[in-house]
Amino acid sequence: MRRMTEQPARWTEATVYPDMWADPDEDPREGPSPEGELATLQDFLSNYRLTLRMKCDGLDAAQLALRSVPPSTMSLLGLVRHLAEVERDWRNWISEDEPLAKLYGVRDADFEGAVGEQAVVEQAFRDLEREQAATDAALAEHPDLGARVGKEGIAVRELMVHRVEEYARHCGHADLLRERIDGRVGQ
Repeated sequence: MRRMTEQPARWTEATVYPDMWADPDEDPREGPSPEGELATLQDFLSNYRLTLRMKCDGLDAAQLALRSVPPSTMSLLGLVRHLAEVERDWRNWISEDEPLAKLYGVRDADFEGAVGEQAVVEQAFRDLEREQAATDAALAEHPDLGARVGKEGIAVRELMVHRVEEYARHCGHADLLRERIDGRVGQ
C-alpha cells in the first residue's frame, strides 16, 4: 500500500475534457434536463449520489477506509456511512413518530467505524441504498414542495435542497479524498 506521504500522479480517464471524471459519452450522469422544480431537485440529488459511487469505484476496502490527513477521520467509506446515517436522520425530520435509532451508534461512529474490511464496505453500501430508498419513499408521499412535514414542520422544499447540499458538499470531499488515494481527478 502507498504511504500517505507519497504523492500519486494526477490522472483522469477523460480525454475530451481533462478536468472531468469521464468523457460525456461515457458519463452516466449526462442526459436531458428535467422539467419542473421537484424533478430538477431529484435529478441533482440522483447525480450527486451517483458521483459519490463513482468516486468510490475501483478502490479496495483499505483504500476506501484511508483517512485524509490527521486529525481528520474522514474517508470515502466514512462518507458512505455518514450519508446512510444522514438519510435516516432526514426520515426522522419527516416523521411524526419517535426518531429512528442511529445506524452506527454515537456521534462520529460513522467515520470512526469505517475500517478497511470488505464486510464493512459491503454493509455500508447496503445501508446507504436502503436508507436512500426509504427516505425517497417517505418523501414521495409529499410531492408538494411547499408542504410542511414532521414535528418541526419543515418544508419539503427545504429538506430536498438540504439533501442536495449535503451530497454536493460531501462529493467535494470525495474529490479530494480520491485524488489523495490514487491521483484520479475530475468532477
